[in-house]
Amino acid sequence: MSVDRGIAAPHCRLCGRPLEQTFADLGETPLANRNLKPGEEACEKRYPLIARVCGTCMLVQVDSSVPPEEIFSDYDYFSSTSTQWVAHARQYAEAMRRRFDLGGASMVVEIASNDGYLLQHFKAAAIPVLGVEPAANVAAKAIAGGIRTEVAFFGVETAERLRKDGFAADLMAANNVLAHVPDVVDFAGGFAVLLKPEGVATFEFPHILRLIEGAQFDTIYHEHFFYLSLLAAERILKAAGLRVFDVEELTSHGGSLRIFVCRENAAHETTSRLEALRALERAAGLDELSGYAGLAPRIERAKASFLDFLARAKAEGKTVAAYGAAAKGNTFLNVCKVRHPDIVAVYDANPSKQNKLTPGSHIPILPPARMLDQRPDFVVILPWNIADEILAVLRPLSDWHGRAVVAIPETRIL
Repeated sequence: MSVDRGIAAPHCRLCGRPLEQTFADLGETPLANRNLKPGEEACEKRYPLIARVCGTCMLVQVDSSVPPEEIFSDYDYFSSTSTQWVAHARQYAEAMRRRFDLGGASMVVEIASNDGYLLQHFKAAAIPVLGVEPAANVAAKAIAGGIRTEVAFFGVETAERLRKDGFAADLMAANNVLAHVPDVVDFAGGFAVLLKPEGVATFEFPHILRLIEGAQFDTIYHEHFFYLSLLAAERILKAAGLRVFDVEELTSHGGSLRIFVCRENAAHETTSRLEALRALERAAGLDELSGYAGLAPRIERAKASFLDFLARAKAEGKTVAAYGAAAKGNTFLNVCKVRHPDIVAVYDANPSKQNKLTPGSHIPILPPARMLDQRPDFVVILPWNIADEILAVLRPLSDWHGRAVVAIPETRIL
């Protein structure tokens, strides 16, 4: 981690103090979820991708943001594409129904509801639901599936409009979205408006402690404005009049947190799990700048390991493909400066991504069935967080002695 010299420092989106400490400088990259149609390569934009840590409130954030409407208004990510993520949503719905005694008189609202992957499970249990999703193309799929969805960015204004329309939530879910909004206090304030007095909101987000431990730098990209610890999330939510009362540690996305949140004066009691995780973060130094140092050399080791693998494969006349045109994979490829034909194709099951090109690296995105035609010697699993799910898809590799590869935190052949 370094102190930036010679230019005016950007300012923290939470406390307003100058951001002078660099957490990770990944150079200039295109938008990680903006796949290209063939012929669009020359028009592609790149933006600085630098994550900094605030020396006052310890909130890690990218300092050169892209307007949210450029990222989220038309989006190539559909949550239902991942069977593992749909199963995660089903388990969540069952657990919340039991814990908070949700039924036909309750209301469940999901923010960033995507294609209805989560709310469908509450709807199937005859619990009224509402989704709020800014990407019109994704929301259209949810609406077609019978999930009532408001196409809007969420914040205080949207929450007040929904409240006037008669909505008040017993449960609000926000999975992997708290990091996606630049005005995070306004976003959190919307929950304070829309929750019933004893209502509960849950937020899931990748845990920065696991990012640091696992050198998961590929999870840094422009649509992720923030990289959150429990301590930082509590500061954000407190500024909006909300209180964290419980937390769960999850395995999703390489290690995530699910925090349980209520209004400041609600009756929900603070759990021992929450106190224990606060202590764990403090022991790891996440309440001071020293806890955020040392990522840069680990990024360089990960890059060197992967580039060495590619060089050896090329020298041996081997072909390398990849699986999963995920944002984290696109960050990884661009930071490593890998392009087509270093990797001949990226196979992806999402039809909206197929026959496009990955951003920056311009690798063709093809249906998984094309792997049987191309018969690559190696397939790099880019979304390593769901490697178990993808390995099942890659079983045909054994027919021609192909091998699967994972590149974070260092490259290893499975």
